Amino acid sequence: MLLQGCTKRFVAPGRELVIAVDDLSLEVAAGTFVSIIGSNGAGKSTTLAMVAGNLLADEGHVTVRGRDVTTLPSWRRIALVSRVRQNPQDNMVSNLTIEENFALALAGRRGRFPLRRTSPGKVRAAAQELLEPLGMGLENRLGAVSGSLSGGQRQAIAVAMACLGSPAVMLLDEHVAALDPNSAARVNAATERLVRERKITTLMVTHDMKHALDHADRLLMMHQGRIVVDVSGEQLTGITPRDLQQRFAALSGGSLSDASLLAESSPA
Repeated sequence: MLLQGCTKRFVAPGRELVIAVDDLSLEVAAGTFVSIIGSNGAGKSTTLAMVAGNLLADEGHVTVRGRDVTTLPSWRRIALVSRVRQNPQDNMVSNLTIEENFALALAGRRGRFPLRRTSPGKVRAAAQELLEPLGMGLENRLGAVSGSLSGGQRQAIAVAMACLGSPAVMLLDEHVAALDPNSAARVNAATERLVRERKITTLMVTHDMKHALDHADRLLMMHQGRIVVDVSGEQLTGITPRDLQQRFAALSGGSLSDASLLAESSPA
């Protein structure tokens, strides 16, 4: 995945021009797990939205799996880019069963509508294959209505559905932020297991710096629409959330969110 000179501007209330992402360039090797941290308004979610196609870059280019997708809307990128959002209700249809949600996701990924064109047997097999490694027993509950599940279960299923069709890139936009610490840890572990097994390039936005460090091959810190810290490999060894706090303060003169400040003492 490659971003070249990407910029995104918005007109804020009062007609003030805000540069959410400022001439950002980023190349990510296939299969790399990247954590993105930064203060509110740093441009993290806007960057994900430009990769997904929910927002189009005002300047620059976005390339996924060797294809220039800069001008393509999100529905044209769905076979290449998957996304899991923060709110579990945004990732699944609550009044459909787990299997029906998988059918909907698979049909969308392949561009096959209506749903009757999607083989029930293939849907069931794909769901069981992706859910069984999670160790939650969800592969045996495909008939359960999604709205009856816990937030953690729904987010784990959402990550599994996002793996359908082997996308080039998975975007995780604070996907465990709404969960309790134990559920967040389980979903993060399930996420890493799935994307590592399938070698899916992953960008995870989070305000929990411990989670960011625990799962990343590469860590980016953003501020005012730019990447101000980029560390990977051996550079990550020994770095603590407190180190990141201090580095952010030195670069920006500010501090990260309370969630990040507390991350050092949160459960793994």
